[in-house]
Amino acid sequence: METVRRLGVGTRLPGLMTTILLVDDDPLQASLMVSLLGQRFGDVRRASDASEALCLIEQREFAGKLGLVISGHHTRGIGQTAFVAELHIRMPDLPVLVLDAADESAMHYTAEKVAYLAKPFGAEKILDLTSQMLADHKNTVV
Repeated sequence: METVRRLGVGTRLPGLMTTILLVDDDPLQASLMVSLLGQRFGDVRRASDASEALCLIEQREFAGKLGLVISGHHTRGIGQTAFVAELHIRMPDLPVLVLDAADESAMHYTAEKVAYLAKPFGAEKILDLTSQMLADHKNTVV
């Protein structure tokens, strides 16, 4: 397993320029997260709910660049566990990072390509985990 090098928030990682899809229905929180992730990883797109995210994934060009989905445990419409399952039906190798305030929700996510991060977490924690998940995905897809 490759070790993630600690970089400053504004430092981009070369070679990992794939798209990250953030699924978040809170505009302010999403804006902050897109800004944080975008500074390090470049292309971050936001979907406001699971159905919008699934529609984006149906677009071949978008899906071809997608390297990671980050989503909260609670999503409008479809439940989060169903959303993650649907993502993996469409893209089985796609890593998904689930963010939630309740640590007990972690037991719902046992798939190999799913990581769970309980809130609150610091910027470095999500940046490090995102870096690792993108690197692992890049190594399995090559």
